[in-house]
Amino acid sequence: MSLIALDLQGRLVVMAGGGAVSARRARAYADDGADVLVVAPELCDDLAALLAQGLVRHAAERIRPEHLDGAWLVHTATGDPAVDLRVAAWAEERRLWCVHAGSGAEGSARTVATARTGELRIGVSSAVGADPRRAGAVARALAGVVDEGGVDLRRRRSGGEGRVVLVGGGPGDPELLTVRGRRAIAEADVVVVDRLGARGVLDGLPEGVEVIEVGKRPGHHPVPQEQIDRILVDRALEGHVVVRLKGGDPFVFGRGGEEHIACANAGVRVEVVPGISSAIAVPAAAGIPVTHRGVARAFAVATGHEALAPSTLALLREGGTTLVVLMGVAMLEAIADAALAAGADPRLPVAVVEEGTTPRQRVVRGPLAGIAGIAAEAGVRSPAVIVVGEVARFGLLGPQPALAGVAGGGA
Repeated sequence: MSLIALDLQGRLVVMAGGGAVSARRARAYADDGADVLVVAPELCDDLAALLAQGLVRHAAERIRPEHLDGAWLVHTATGDPAVDLRVAAWAEERRLWCVHAGSGAEGSARTVATARTGELRIGVSSAVGADPRRAGAVARALAGVVDEGGVDLRRRRSGGEGRVVLVGGGPGDPELLTVRGRRAIAEADVVVVDRLGARGVLDGLPEGVEVIEVGKRPGHHPVPQEQIDRILVDRALEGHVVVRLKGGDPFVFGRGGEEHIACANAGVRVEVVPGISSAIAVPAAAGIPVTHRGVARAFAVATGHEALAPSTLALLREGGTTLVVLMGVAMLEAIADAALAAGADPRLPVAVVEEGTTPRQRVVRGPLAGIAGIAAEAGVRSPAVIVVGEVARFGLLGPQPALAGVAGGGA
């Protein structure tokens, strides 16, 4: 038996039977855009719901040969073997494909267990007889392999529509890249990559994938943002699938918003795959919760590339809020001085987590008044995440500190 995909968009599919089996298949056919007519004296609750949603039509009567007129596909699941055989015979007379749900040996067509993954649909069918549960399990398992990036998913035929996928690569450990992010990379013709994030996934790219380095270092931006935007747009307009692999989450100080706007303005289809933000994941990897019941009921995230806003500094003075600073190693002394000038407690704990979630992770700690000197002496370098607040005491070896609580609710 050959496997073939049918385009049912706008085409009549006749369902004989109003039970649960018909309901499952009717929903699948409706999702494919078919004009679904259910012929049955009564409908089960699921079919009635589909009817209420306008996804199917209903003829409240017993199936007759003329119901098949104009159909492209017939599906019979009446629960009465004799009726199902008659429906299959009527379809045969009209040269219509017919799925006989009650018997794998009858009917001229078989349903295929499918699983959707990105732009692909994986179908599995039994070669002998019918075993839909087994076929379904295999289809889902295969989809899982594809979702995890274990297959080269690049298009083999040129001429398709190009697009851009902004992928958040997470804090650095490749295992923290999302399943959707891995699949996007497996589909990519071009990967435009930062210096940070899950760069380990680049080692597994198939031959022929173009990798464009646009990473920045403190004080050194060899590829301006406008040029990055142009690369994304130009490659997509050439018909390529372009993945912009960024550290953390693309919309948390990653300029993902700017790249999204540039693509949209150029008429390029763009998708955002959120990533695990370093602002939360890196402290967590060091055992530091950014919120903790009775200690920190909120947290704020700031960039070290700009001076901290007065409202942000006020949070440190008032207490009860954790401040997480990204890309702030070079400005650590200025950040500490500004916080102290705003009235923050000089003894306020600070933790600097360097290369978090990677094998090179280390944590340097100290009070707000002295952390800049301690970090300089330790040779802390970017990438690092700075955590300011009482929760920075957490993550030490041995018994955890009993912190003085903050009045009010918890997190």
